[in-house]
Amino acid sequence: MKNRKRNLTVMAVLVFVCAAVALNWSYNQRWGTPDAEMVLAEDAAMMKANADTSAKSPAASEYFAEARLTRQVSRDEALQLLQAAATAETASQETIDGAVNAISAMATSSMKEAQIENLLIAKDFADCVVYIGNDAITVAVPAPMEGLSEEAVARVTDVICSETEYAAAQLNIIEVRA
Repeated sequence: MKNRKRNLTVMAVLVFVCAAVALNWSYNQRWGTPDAEMVLAEDAAMMKANADTSAKSPAASEYFAEARLTRQVSRDEALQLLQAAATAETASQETIDGAVNAISAMATSSMKEAQIENLLIAKDFADCVVYIGNDAITVAVPAPMEGLSEEAVARVTDVICSETEYAAAQLNIIEVRA
């Protein structure tokens, strides 16, 4: 009876992982995969829509586009490895559970990063990139040559502390200057 429950649980997890892979494949077939040119084009469109383009230089905009692309590529590679580990025939239940938990954590972090980026842009930052780690959160924001003001740092800290469980001491702010 115990083996039967375990096998049913393993089968259920595999069905969910396979469904996730199929949905991901379907989504990528429908929308295509992002490439560097697409990301740069989207960032350029965002810059045109932003009324305050004078505070951001082309070098800074390239940094944010490259950072987003690097983050996405890294996540895609990690996701493929986790999916392969979860669907391997020789994988133990512990390995499958760990892979499923890691995929879930990655999805949660990704959504939280996008939400924080949108909130920071709404708080008058021209652009930003957020990285959520296990022990800290890193935010890269454009900064004038004299550096970020205390008010700007307070806005970033307020968003991070209100949207996550991280304390201000766990926040790393990277100033991206032109």
